[in-house]
Formats: sequence, C-alpha cells, structure tokens
Amino acid sequence: MRNPAITIVIPCRNEAANLAFLLDEVDEAMKGRDYEVIVVDDGSTDATGTALQERMKTAPQLRHIHHDKSAGQSAAVRSGVFAARGAVIVTMDGDGQNDPAYLPVLADALIAAGPAIGIAAGQRLKRTDSKLKQISSRFANGLRQSILKDNTRDSGCGLKAVHAQLFRELPFFDGWHRYLPALVLREGYGTVHVDVVDRERRHGKSNYGILDRGLRGILDLYGVWWLRRRRKTVPKITEIGHG
Repeated sequence: MRNPAITIVIPCRNEAANLAFLLDEVDEAMKGRDYEVIVVDDGSTDATGTALQERMKTAPQLRHIHHDKSAGQSAAVRSGVFAARGAVIVTMDGDGQNDPAYLPVLADALIAAGPAIGIAAGQRLKRTDSKLKQISSRFANGLRQSILKDNTRDSGCGLKAVHAQLFRELPFFDGWHRYLPALVLREGYGTVHVDVVDRERRHGKSNYGILDRGLRGILDLYGVWWLRRRRKTVPKITEIGHG
C-alpha cells in the first residue's frame, strides 16, 4: 500500500447521481499529482455503494469507506481522515456544489504557507443555496466570528486542506467540520484562505438541513469557545539532546 502526497476526502450520503461526474472532475483536477480519493458513504440507501464499487474496478486511486448507518457529515469526514494515507488531506462535499478545480489550489496554498499554517480554508464568494440557507449561514458565520474571532468569513465551506497529523489531533464532536479554522487556531497554527465559487447542485437534495447548521450549531459554538478558553497557551515543544 503506497502513501500518496495528498488524500481527497469526500463525505456523501445518497449521492449516486452526482458521484460519476464529480469523481471525473476530481481526477481531471488532480492529473499529474500523487493522490488518492476516499469517498465515505455515510449509510446511503441509494446506489452510491454500487456506483463506487463499479468505478473502483478501473480507478486504483479510489477508496470506498462505508458506514453501516448514517452518522452525519462530521463522522464521515473523520472516518476519511483516519483512513487517509496522504500527508495533506483536502476535503470537499459530495453533492457536486464544491468545484474540484480548487483541490490542488488548496493543497498548494497550505504547503506554500509553511509549517506555521495548519489549514487552507475555502471561502465561498457566490452562494447557490436557497435564500433561507444563505441567511441562516450568514447569521451563523457572523455569530461565530464575534465569539471565536477565527478570522474566517465562511467556515462552513466543505473545501479545506489540513495537514493529516494535525487533522487527527483536533478534538472531535458532531458538527466539528464547521469549526476547523478555530480548532486549528487552538492548536497554535495559523490559517490561510482561498476564495472559491460554489456551484448549483445537479441532482438530489441536501442531506443535512438548516436545523443541523443553525440551532444545534449554537450549542457547538459555545462548546468550541469553551475548548479554546481551556487552552490559552500553546508552548513550542523542543527536545534537548545530550550535551
């Protein structure tokens, strides 16, 4: 089993209709790169699993992680993170709204930023969600920024690149994937941002609703605030050798 430089993690649930074109786009965007793609099937009840198994016959870079029941987007991302073999992990949503053209851009931005930076976070310039989702997201992002001060305009964007070791060290909870910049800051690392343009969903509907992003998100917000308050100092750790 080889260890590629980059792992693309795609959480999805009931996205069989979107996966074929999306994975084609991922392979095109990553052409010439050393990468693998992990699709985490979060308890789908459609043909997602069948579509992935068929594609794997001709796509050695593709891996299929399966949840026997839906555990949510955060759990799906986490399963992909712990299965990843790459030193850099880039995440994206499985609904086709994130453009894979930004995958190498995010990976390059993270690497170029140097070891002091822990995450390259995508920030959407044009939203294609419904007005209600846009309003709720704008409110949530404004509230998050006022409390966490993570200097991130849009922490809910699925496009993010994080060093694999750091990703695995972040404290986990349901909803964790929406607070990655703040959690990375908690570990003493900085953030760089990449502007991205969202796309219309071609098939199906969102599997994660407004209540998940809104009401429960407020509880998560104060949980992250508490976590950051409980780690005020991050020391620089150096081992001193024998004199």
